Amino acid sequence: MTTHVKVLGLLYIFLGAIGVIAAGIVVVAVAGGGLISGDRTAIQITGLVAFILGSLVIIFSTPGIIAGIGLLNMKAWARILALVLGVLNLPNFPIGTLLGGYTLWALLDANTTKLFEEEAHAKAVQAEAGS
Repeated sequence: MTTHVKVLGLLYIFLGAIGVIAAGIVVVAVAGGGLISGDRTAIQITGLVAFILGSLVIIFSTPGIIAGIGLLNMKAWARILALVLGVLNLPNFPIGTLLGGYTLWALLDANTTKLFEEEAHAKAVQAEAGS
C-alpha cells in the first residue's frame, strides 16, 4: 500500500500544480482582455476579476499540493486531509471522481491505516530517544 500512498501524493501534487498553472493562465487571459481593450474601466474590472478568479483557483489547488507532500512523507495529518479532499473531489466527474475513489480505496484500507500508525509510532519513539 506504500506505493499507492506515494502515487496518491504525486497525483495530488501534479493536479494542484496544474491548478496553479491554470490560475496563471486565467489571470493573463482575463487581465489581458482588459488591457487589449485599452479602456481604463475595462482594465480595472478585468484586473479585479482576474485577481479574484486566480486567487480562488490557487486557494482550491493549495490543499492538494500540501496533502500530496504530506502523503509522500507519510504524515498522518496528510492522510486525513487527502480523505477530505477525496470526498470533495467525488462530484467532479470524471477526474475528480476517479481521484476521490482511488483516495478512499487506498487510504481507508486497513493496511494503509496500520502503515500510518506504525509511521507515527516510529517517529514518536525516535523523538523520545532524542530527548
